[in-house]
Amino acid sequence: MVFFTAVFFLAAASPGRAQLNNRAFYRPLDLRPENDQQLRLQVSALLFNKDNEYFNKIDDGRTYYGTQLATRLVYFPSSKFRLEAGVFLQKNYGTEKLWLVRPLFTAIYQHGPHRLLLGNIQGHVQHGYIEPLFDFERVLTTPLEEGTQYQLTTRRVKLDAWVDWQRQQYRYSNFQEEVAGGLAAEATVLEDSLGWRVGVPFQFTGFHRGGQIDTIAKPLQTYFNLASGLRLRKKLPSDLFRSVSVEGYVTQFIDYSFTRELAFDKGYGLYLNAGLDTRLSNLQVAYWRGNGFFSPIGGRLYRSISSTVSDPNYTERYRELLILRVLKDYQLADNLVLSTRFEPLYDLGNKSIDFSFALYLNFNQEFLLTTLRRDK
Repeated sequence: MVFFTAVFFLAAASPGRAQLNNRAFYRPLDLRPENDQQLRLQVSALLFNKDNEYFNKIDDGRTYYGTQLATRLVYFPSSKFRLEAGVFLQKNYGTEKLWLVRPLFTAIYQHGPHRLLLGNIQGHVQHGYIEPLFDFERVLTTPLEEGTQYQLTTRRVKLDAWVDWQRQQYRYSNFQEEVAGGLAAEATVLEDSLGWRVGVPFQFTGFHRGGQIDTIAKPLQTYFNLASGLRLRKKLPSDLFRSVSVEGYVTQFIDYSFTRELAFDKGYGLYLNAGLDTRLSNLQVAYWRGNGFFSPIGGRLYRSISSTVSDPNYTERYRELLILRVLKDYQLADNLVLSTRFEPLYDLGNKSIDFSFALYLNFNQEFLLTTLRRDK
């Protein structure tokens, strides 16, 4: 397992923004010279309501409705170090108790364009993956990632390499350990004064379930997913139409397990996006063509293997979807953003229509408590 973790950590990657603008869900991590010896309180909150009206055999219809709250005490030993400790709470509406209560610990070191995080890392949408490789709904279902992360941000390259240790195994455990990780990289090959930008992304995720000290007879499972392509964006000289973008990705799924348990041991996908950013909303049209594709942490709609309750053994080698996205962020205050999303989709293979709609309220604020004095 040390070797497996090292492979993930040394594979550099980048959080370039993918097909959706998810910046409202990002948690800022400021490290500036004036932060030296400061003690701060950071408060982050998310109120969410997402309704998936799905009636297909691949992904169940479901509703997410609740609140997340994270409070952190932040100390800066120097302008390059940030230490955080706090607590994360999630309450899913319709239940009496808190669904998730977890401690938060993060150590962050930043030097120039380099950043290293240990503990609770910047996860889910902040990695910058396309949805076939990384499910947006993990913001609501798996909001915390714990492990190690390296980020590099320059004018031409963005890199994010990460390991998320999801489940720790102990001697005689009756379950397997689980670890995920990967990279999401993008190189800017053209960016000019006319508003053109051309980027070349490369993305990778890996997931492993196994261990050698448990008491159950389950085989090791190791899955890899890759994606690469081209992103083109053009800023427009208009108050109404701000920019237009086109993106294309080729994706791959590989099952490296010694014992195959899935219906497909490899698969491929084509993911195309066209977007128009306007003053009124952000409009996007996405096309997905999958052939035996599977990603254990990717969007369930894009899989060829069912995750439903009623049809768990159902498979669909060829998946062909057309998705319309109507997105809008409303800046209600400096640190308060209301996001609305409506996403109808047409299943070309089954000739059926599903849709989802969502409402999110994100709040992020840091409060300066005091500036400590150094001992002379």
